[in-house]
Amino acid sequence: MTVSAGARLVLPPEDRASSPYTGYTRAHWEAAADGMLDAAWRWATPGGARLDLPGLPSHSGVRSDGLEGYARTFLAAGFRVAGAGGKDPNGLLERYSDGLDAGTRTPGRDDAESWPLILDHHVQGQPMVESASVALGLRLTRPWLWDRLASDVQDRAEHWLRGALRHVPAGNNWYLFPYTVAGFLESVGRGDAETARARERALELLEGWYRGDGWYADGDGRAFDHYNGWALHLYPLLDAHLAGDEEESARHGARLREHLESFSLMFGGDGAPLHFGRSLTYRFAAGAGVGLGAVTGHTPLTPGASRRVASGSLRYFLERGAVGDDGLLSLGWHGPHAATLQSYSGPASPYWASKAFVTLLAPAEHPLWVSPEEAAPSEGPDRVVSVQAAGFLVQSTRADGVVRLHNHGSDHVRPDEGESAADEDPHYARLAYSTVTGPTSAANAADNHLSVTVDGARSARRRIHPLGAGHGDGWGWAASWHLPVFPAGPSAVPGLRVESVTVARGRHELRVHRVLGAPDGARAELTGWATDPGGAVRSRLRGLHGWGVPEDVRAPQGTAFARWVTVPRLAAEVTGTVVLAALASLTADPEAALSDGASDGASDGRSDGTSDGELDEVVDRVEVAGGTVEVRWAEDGALTRIAFGRSTVTVDHG
Repeated sequence: MTVSAGARLVLPPEDRASSPYTGYTRAHWEAAADGMLDAAWRWATPGGARLDLPGLPSHSGVRSDGLEGYARTFLAAGFRVAGAGGKDPNGLLERYSDGLDAGTRTPGRDDAESWPLILDHHVQGQPMVESASVALGLRLTRPWLWDRLASDVQDRAEHWLRGALRHVPAGNNWYLFPYTVAGFLESVGRGDAETARARERALELLEGWYRGDGWYADGDGRAFDHYNGWALHLYPLLDAHLAGDEEESARHGARLREHLESFSLMFGGDGAPLHFGRSLTYRFAAGAGVGLGAVTGHTPLTPGASRRVASGSLRYFLERGAVGDDGLLSLGWHGPHAATLQSYSGPASPYWASKAFVTLLAPAEHPLWVSPEEAAPSEGPDRVVSVQAAGFLVQSTRADGVVRLHNHGSDHVRPDEGESAADEDPHYARLAYSTVTGPTSAANAADNHLSVTVDGARSARRRIHPLGAGHGDGWGWAASWHLPVFPAGPSAVPGLRVESVTVARGRHELRVHRVLGAPDGARAELTGWATDPGGAVRSRLRGLHGWGVPEDVRAPQGTAFARWVTVPRLAAEVTGTVVLAALASLTADPEAALSDGASDGASDGRSDGTSDGELDEVVDRVEVAGGTVEVRWAEDGALTRIAFGRSTVTVDHG
């Protein structure tokens, strides 16, 4: 037997014959679920209604956090038992049955067992989130739990759940919580006009949030992140699958299939999902959409590739301290990491990771488990894929398994906020994210960022306006513009605007920016990837046109990947309209790092901040005339041409 980082999490021996990439089989998934559930239940209240896990409470309070512990672990238990055809060797369902009874006896009362009432999201919102997990757990285990409950317990559970149908969700994926509750009630013969309205409203909103390419915005703005997989695709397709509704399964499944065409590339060769967006403490829940696609058949991946991605993500976190010595999932990324969290993150929040166990709905004889593991998309040839709907450019390199996301479209800014001068969110505002680096915290120098400093105030990037994206054979591009805003000092400078273009090929990133309307004395700064100077991952940033000599900036608060990092930075004085071009790279390939040796921070004194060695190896020629930039690549002589128009950008490469 092998023991993971958590002392209570005991896994079977690896099976490298059927799983040559991860060694994980279905038995590993079952053991992981069993171990995490056993550890969590050690913190249950006497009646089992709450799992009061240790740690600082969220802003919702201890009682809500305890419900969260019950509900989110119930989801894992539901997948575990349903996938085993009702077999429950650890007696999980008896515990959840008792907890349901205790939690709904006197809901809203301030005692050890009673669940808080489900109210409007701005009053007491978290119980509405948890109602969906309770409903799904009951639906998955209906023959062995719900159908055996006394009628008064069923009635009390229904009454509590209906609070989700009668109160106002937040204006995003939250509408899928009453949708899921209504689906359960209808599945047990308790549907009515109220459940029908909840489902119709959620589907109506979901349709309005669909942007194409298999991607939904999480609400009316432009928030594109992991909520696509673990919420916006998961709830409607799983509902249709459990109901046996082939028409709805086909409709939602077609969108998931298209989503996975790009999203499945967003897992590194080490199994890591992209460190991007909010709620990252849910960790391997990022693979829920991949698992659901395999279970339902709505996926472009082979069963072996699906298992490799899903199991790779699970193993990645279990091997890096996500489960502590007490067997509990911690609040963070690898281990505990406060900057990864949101104010709604409580001790049990990480257990939305339970959604990854949707894979267990595939029985042991399913192709997901009997087909040999195959390479993940990021382990194939180098790829660059654009996602125009979201404004993404995804870049992967086979040599090191690193995946990078260039963000020209996701900002998590509400439509009613306008061009707000509030602080930017590091998990959305940066130009790029990856599977091996995290954004620096707001207290440090910002990585992957273009800022303009005016009168001592440095600008932020908040609302992002896409200008297009595309890709060809081995290359791709994405572009956007934003109005620099200033959290400190004047909220905005009239006429100041930044247009940004990223062109990716191989491991290199051509970053071109046009600054318009810069006042006298303004200064532009561009930063690259944040990395540990002594680590295996290396960051490069070199000026090609307009920039000064590069320097490294310390970020002592580090990232989710390293306690202490440095960020490469370029700077230039700007007035009026200025075009700036730079070359960046991120690599964990030792051979690539050696070939880039000329760009390790040394400069030959050229005014553009470049070294001859770097240009000779990567870029042969750079020409800038007006709003047009032409870059000749040294390796194959290809020419990239970027032309800035009036609120437009065109990019050609060949």
